[in-house]
Amino acid sequence: MSDVAALAQERTQLIADVLEGRIPKRVPVVPALTYEFSVQYAGMDLMSAAWNLENFEPVCDKICQDFFADYFPVIHLRFPALYKTLGAKNWIMGSQGFMQHPEVVGLLEEEYDEIIASPYDCIMEKILPRIYANLDTDPQNRSIAMAKAFKIFNDEFGNIGMTAAKLSQKYGYANANLFTAAPSAPFDFVADQLRGFRNMMKDVRRIPEKVEAAVKAVTPLLIKMGTPAVPAPNTAVFMPLHMAPYMREKDFARLYWPTFKECVEAFANMGIPTLLFVEQDWMRYLDYLYELPENTIMWFEFGDPKLSKEKVGSKHIITGFYPVTLLYTGTVNECIDKAKELIDILAPGGRYYFNFDKSPLTLGSVNPENIKAVLDYVGQNANY
Repeated sequence: MSDVAALAQERTQLIADVLEGRIPKRVPVVPALTYEFSVQYAGMDLMSAAWNLENFEPVCDKICQDFFADYFPVIHLRFPALYKTLGAKNWIMGSQGFMQHPEVVGLLEEEYDEIIASPYDCIMEKILPRIYANLDTDPQNRSIAMAKAFKIFNDEFGNIGMTAAKLSQKYGYANANLFTAAPSAPFDFVADQLRGFRNMMKDVRRIPEKVEAAVKAVTPLLIKMGTPAVPAPNTAVFMPLHMAPYMREKDFARLYWPTFKECVEAFANMGIPTLLFVEQDWMRYLDYLYELPENTIMWFEFGDPKLSKEKVGSKHIITGFYPVTLLYTGTVNECIDKAKELIDILAPGGRYYFNFDKSPLTLGSVNPENIKAVLDYVGQNANY
């Protein structure tokens, strides 16, 4: 066995141990660096690189050379060519090349009964043409636009998958995939893509029964969306969580929690854990999170690491909490000291891997030398 193959085997075991609740040989390092940051770090123009994914391999190769990781370290989710082809209103490229999600309304208030009665039909016939201008046309041109979009989608993700596999083999990364799909929690789906943040919060106050019914209606679609075509070992379904921190707990308990829990349980029953990106501060919901299936992965942004370890760390896998803002403002020693602090809190007893509280978005928002120093330190020194 080659040295690289042996390294990949060791790293795969680290990830497998964490996912299965065992204490690994050391703390795995699983940074999730955005493609946007990676492009800028590699010295390329973001606008050009976003449109031309033949740049994906050289960009990622540069990241793999320079930053320690046990898992392929670059994530990329949005393709401007796809959204341009659809005439998207919900994902638009900004002047500097970033894909942005403006407030959109795909579902009118008077259409709640339609999505409750038949969510798939309502999405296909009303919502998609409203959100994607090039689908708001005659059947022939709509079919052509959709076919082109699917071709782009499959080509782009195929390129990313092949590149990740090639570089994982080259650098000895773990054979794992923690981002097999990215469904939303049902409440977030209705808020993000259908009603918009502002309208959704009004609906929660004025017509909660309609919101509740709509969220229940779309849940099977999101479970289907998150189900991998071919389940494999060491995988997880990625689910970013958005709206809960802005809700009253009684509204969360009624409208958000039941269908969110149903999705996570459905994936767990298939043998697939869910990787939750716990956005903002969820500390008041830790008792709820504890009730999720064992070894759910919780990537925390803000909050109290000690309280989280105490409340959910005996049952679930914790990551995150390391502030990316410190990677910009801190010295190398300050950044390493913060890593030591979090490892001392979160690593004992296992069920922990290292990552930042969120993915660095731009080269200008962090000091790459601080990232390198922290990842190197954790990879060489972090044990349970």
